[in-house]
Amino acid sequence: MSGTPLLLFWRMLVCVSLLALLLGAGAALQIQCYQCEEVRKDDCSSPEFIVNCTVNVQDMCQKEVLIMEDGIHYRKSCASSGACLIASSGYQQFCTGKLNSVCITCCNTPLCNGPRTKRRLAGSSSALLHHTHPSILLSSALLALSLYLCPSLPVSL
Repeated sequence: MSGTPLLLFWRMLVCVSLLALLLGAGAALQIQCYQCEEVRKDDCSSPEFIVNCTVNVQDMCQKEVLIMEDGIHYRKSCASSGACLIASSGYQQFCTGKLNSVCITCCNTPLCNGPRTKRRLAGSSSALLHHTHPSILLSSALLALSLYLCPSLPVSL
């Protein structure tokens, strides 16, 4: 019986540590996006155009596609969700796919404003994991571990 209080102490310490990690896992979200501020004819999706966006401010990637007489031009950047969504909805009427078309899109997964990728089957679970932000996966894993090791902790979802 003398080992029981010590075992409870260590279990409680692990539970508190896991809870602290769980609460802090999503606290500072930073996304990476492709960025080229000058309008370019290439789609600026090579590694030298990858930037780290401002933590907790720029939470989306933005992509602007302009169809001009001399070809398709691109502008990519980090953006706040509010600014990006306002810009994309404001230009929606000009996104025709024809000459002088301007299309602005917003997305919130790492490097999502890069080149188009081949679509995966709708039922593919690997496609879901590929586009899930790492902090969400970390939070889910920590929550599962906390529930396993600390079943008496109250959890509100």
